Amino acid sequence: MPIQEDVRIAPSILGADFLRLGDELAAISNADFIHYDVMDGHFVPNLSFGLDILSQVASATDVPVDAHLMIANPDTDAVRYAKAGASMVTFHMEATNHAHRVLYAIKDAGAQAGVVLNPATPVIALDAIIEHVDMVLLMSVNPGYGGQKFIDTTCRKLRQLSALCFERGVNPLIEVDGGITADNVEEVVAAGANVIVAGSAVFRNPDHAAAVEELRALGRKGMARGL
Repeated sequence: MPIQEDVRIAPSILGADFLRLGDELAAISNADFIHYDVMDGHFVPNLSFGLDILSQVASATDVPVDAHLMIANPDTDAVRYAKAGASMVTFHMEATNHAHRVLYAIKDAGAQAGVVLNPATPVIALDAIIEHVDMVLLMSVNPGYGGQKFIDTTCRKLRQLSALCFERGVNPLIEVDGGITADNVEEVVAAGANVIVAGSAVFRNPDHAAAVEELRALGRKGMARGL
């Protein structure tokens, strides 16, 4: 299994109160990433945020922004999100035939770069690029909407990804997004994840910071089991 230094929590601002977004960002200042979901209405059926809001979010917090691009054209647009202030930019393998090119365009723009796999996309799709990524994001729901139920087979997929990373001697961050709660985060981390995206589990708790710490503590229990 790849080396895991600690569990990182990335609240998804899809779950935030948009009328109080500045306050919501301040309330999760103890997080490790701000997860910023970009939906274009083509790759996924929903619409969310764009470049201007990303720039404002990045300037309003010291927490690094993790931009997850659920878009049909990462080849042309991924660099724009890196330049707008994202510290990490991830794009879907299913959306491009030129993953190497997109990864290095993001890195050349000054951000870290990662790839995303939908639930039905096998880990073997990463075979040719695993040495080149800073993060792999496994979707544990089908992308496009918040508040969905976690797909249980994600844990098996996490173990497959961890085995691939160990075989190749690489140690990217391994992120999971979708349906993560206090009830399943320990199992998810024990299976190999070290970055946890959580929207509802953080923002439906009146004390957002406490929710972040609870997820981190439970994740650390899972990490201890997985070592």
